Amino acid sequence: MRQFRNNNKRSRFRSNGDKNFKRNGQNNSFMEGQNFQRKSPGRNNQNANKLIDKYSDLAREALSNGDKILSENYFQHADHFLRISNDKDKNFTKDINEEQKQDKNIEISENNKSTDQNQDSKNIV
Repeated sequence: MRQFRNNNKRSRFRSNGDKNFKRNGQNNSFMEGQNFQRKSPGRNNQNANKLIDKYSDLAREALSNGDKILSENYFQHADHFLRISNDKDKNFTKDINEEQKQDKNIEISENNKSTDQNQDSKNIV
């Protein structure tokens, strides 16, 4: 007689170690007072320009087929990703400007230190 083992088969049910599964309907992700922002906002937005092109093309195609409602839907999607792209660009330029200001402040402080050292050496001589 042959003995079958189920050790190598995958379980059809959730394992006890699944962190996202809560028994008794408890879900801590929607607690009172918690804001609904993404935990990792950059995850799906790295290719916003591609998505703008994609939805714009789909909207033009829907317009050419005579479906105004679907085209408006696609245009709204494209507009959404355009806003995301603009936000990203604005934050990027803001970060660059802050870095440039910090670099200028460092250069100014280094120049002041060097001029102070030169004056000190002149006073000693």
